[in-house]
Amino acid sequence: MSKALMTALLAATVLTVPALAHSRPLTISTTLKNYGGDGAYLAVYVTDPKGVHVRTLWVSGGKTKYYKHLSDWNRLSAGKARALDGITGASVAAGSTLKVTADVADTLLDAGYEIRVDAAVEKMRDSPSEIRAPLTTENAGKSHAGRQYIQSFIYELK
Repeated sequence: MSKALMTALLAATVLTVPALAHSRPLTISTTLKNYGGDGAYLAVYVTDPKGVHVRTLWVSGGKTKYYKHLSDWNRLSAGKARALDGITGASVAAGSTLKVTADVADTLLDAGYEIRVDAAVEKMRDSPSEIRAPLTTENAGKSHAGRQYIQSFIYELK
């Protein structure tokens, strides 16, 4: 192997390995109550210590016209529904569990950030910021109860 090729491989490794070490998979499980209505639209997102939207992790429900009912997320993300390609899915039926995984930067852990979940169900009351869970290593694996539609919310760090 040539010296130039070895140098290029070493440089690529040095630049790639730290990038992989600076984020980790975050698995979110959200179980809905049997509330007796249609499927729920959910927005799962991260806010910084000042409550500013940092990143949307997942949105359940495919019709963007209903995203306005996820009011805190819609307001904080400035209604950026078009930037959601690849992080959306079907609405979540009452009594079922939504489980999604997203990569989260290590710098967000134990630094005052929160995971929030907004919920909305057709012909029922909207529930902005139904879940507000501090994004900490200590909080990982702990169950949080929602205010209206969510029975339990848990996140795991890998």
